[in-house]
Order: sequence, then C-alpha cells, then structure tokens
Amino acid sequence: MKLRILILLGVIVLAGSCKEEVLPKPKAMLRLDFPNAQYISFKSDCDYQIALNKIANLKQKPDCSMAIDYPTIKGSIYITYKKVDNNITGLLLDAQKLTYEHVAKADNIASKEYVNSVEKVYGMFYEVTGNAASQAQFYLTDSINHFVTGSLYFYSKPNYDSIYPAANYLQKDMLKIIESLRWK
Repeated sequence: MKLRILILLGVIVLAGSCKEEVLPKPKAMLRLDFPNAQYISFKSDCDYQIALNKIANLKQKPDCSMAIDYPTIKGSIYITYKKVDNNITGLLLDAQKLTYEHVAKADNIASKEYVNSVEKVYGMFYEVTGNAASQAQFYLTDSINHFVTGSLYFYSKPNYDSIYPAANYLQKDMLKIIESLRWK
C-alpha cells in the first residue's frame, strides 16, 4: 500500500513539473559598433609623419618605436622606425620573417604590395587570418634612409571569430597609416 502511494505521488510530481513548453533560443549575433574613424596628423621625431585615429592613445618611446593603443577595442598597433644604413636586405628579411612566424597558427596570410612613387614609400601589408598572435603587419621603406614596421596585437588570447570585427576596424587604421606616411 505504501509503495502504491509513493509511486502515485511520484507520477503526480513528474507530471506536474513539466508544465512549460521548452523552446529553442533564437540565434543571436554579436553587434559591435565602432566609431567612424576621424584622423589627425602626427609628426614623429623620427623622420616621418602619419595619420592617427582620434580614439587611439599614443605612447612614444625614445628609440623611435611607439604603441598606438585602442583601449575600447583592447588592441594596439606597434610601430618601429629604423634608419637604413646599407642594411635594407636584412631589414626586409627581418620584417618578412616576423610575419611568417605566425604561419603555425594562421589559416592564411594574404600580402598586398604598396607603392607610392610620388612620396617614395614602398612596402607590404600582410593580413593574417586565423588564431595567430598578430592579425596584420606591414613594412614601409624608401629603400635608402627609412624603414618602418607595424604590427597589430590584441590584449587577449587570439580567437579569430571573436576578434574579427575589431581586427577589421584596426586593419583599416593600419591602411590609413600606410597611405598617409610621409618621410621628413
């Protein structure tokens, strides 16, 4: 008798606990809104000038390197300037080697040549897709006196799907830096 009562109570509890219909959650898409880029001219003490996004914070170092920080996006573009002193081949090899060190984690590295013969600015832009540490890199030179490299890094472990919108936004800023670079 006690067993029948327990079974009956169990059936009533189970039947009463399933009142709500289970519905699948709708797909949600992440929406990140970045401000429209507004650029200002920046004249470096190191023989060049570039355009910088107003939302960026600039940290210069005495060795002609700088970090262009984007705190709201949690990423930085690192710029390094070097004088060319009969070492252009070594500088080019180092810049290309730095980019291709990301091959192990990258899905693809697409290169795009940049030539501005009027301003004597020549170089390469590399877009890195996949979970690599850097999502974009570039180098620029006049082949005689000046050599500039740039790299994009985020403050977190790379997850390409998550950082793609921010990487795309900062790559546009890198392209603006490339297009605006002028030697002094």
